[in-house]
Amino acid sequence: MELKYVGDFPLISKHGVSFDHTQPDKYIYLQATVSLLEALSYEPSETTEHLYKIKGRKLSSHSLLEKLKKYVKTIENAFLERDKKAHDYVHDLVNRARKNSDLLMDERVALLENIKLMRAYFYQYITNEAVYDEAIKAIGDEIHYGKIKKIKVPLFKYYEIILTKLMETLERRKQPIDSKMTIEEKDGKFIVILNITHY
Repeated sequence: MELKYVGDFPLISKHGVSFDHTQPDKYIYLQATVSLLEALSYEPSETTEHLYKIKGRKLSSHSLLEKLKKYVKTIENAFLERDKKAHDYVHDLVNRARKNSDLLMDERVALLENIKLMRAYFYQYITNEAVYDEAIKAIGDEIHYGKIKKIKVPLFKYYEIILTKLMETLERRKQPIDSKMTIEEKDGKFIVILNITHY
């Protein structure tokens, strides 16, 4: 069980491997996601506003995983899901390569070798994505449990992307939670605000 950065989603062809820069490795979001988990993990209380100073420290891959294990109770699901999803994806790529009648024998061999070469990369990419998804669900659980009504974060370090994903996750809960994101400027700094409505 390991977290590490690998890079953008790989696109494999008979000519080699390229990368889809519109699908970054979710590992890059984990640092900020852990900061949000730390900020939101508290017992329900009378007040609905909590101030948490996000620390600027950079966690190692090992420290990230340890923090995530502390806050994300379903993290084992991410690793189990990774195995099946990665296996199915690679298996599908291999099957399509073998059945592609447009490929010459040399091209098919090259494509299959490229898939084999990138197998471990796919596993890590999918692991990072699965862990990120579980962490976002855990943030949703903290919001529900703590009846959190507002989250304010600086407009940097991927927080806007994370909150956008969080909004989708909140909306898909069994008991959906409505949220709306706005951006405000205060003293020359931009702040992302997520207003949350519990029913």
